[in-house]
Amino acid sequence: MPTVFPSCLILDVNLPDLSGLDIQQRITDEKSSTPIIFITGYGDIPTSVRAMKAGAAEFLTKPLDGEVIIRAIRDAVLRSQANLKREGVQRQLQERFALLTKREREVMNFVVKGLMNKQVGFELGISEITVKAHRGKVMEKMRATTFVDLVNMAGKLGLGTGREA
Repeated sequence: MPTVFPSCLILDVNLPDLSGLDIQQRITDEKSSTPIIFITGYGDIPTSVRAMKAGAAEFLTKPLDGEVIIRAIRDAVLRSQANLKREGVQRQLQERFALLTKREREVMNFVVKGLMNKQVGFELGISEITVKAHRGKVMEKMRATTFVDLVNMAGKLGLGTGREA
């Protein structure tokens, strides 16, 4: 279950059974966007580079300065908050897109690629008036106020990129 509140995880690199880097990998595999702050008493450059390349928010060495750790936590929680907001927007877009009929999805896909209603109608074998009706439903269901809004939504959904939602 995804995190539903801003948070961060503080991990020591050296743990008894599993390394902090292994835990980071498991969290990453679960597609969690929880920021991770690493702390270690035995930091080396390869380990810190590996942690940061895997998405660590911070890599701190002991002894820790209180202000540094507090700042790192604050920044990580703000990052988490931004991640949650972005994920919420994406989830809403996917929910709206799921409300579209198969035909509305087809119309949306052609429209956001820049085809005119007449061209969409030709491609789908339907009248221009029918395309306009579907297009209106798409705008309504997606809650797009402008064509630009719809194009931006389509981009966030991955339409026209070969990874259609």
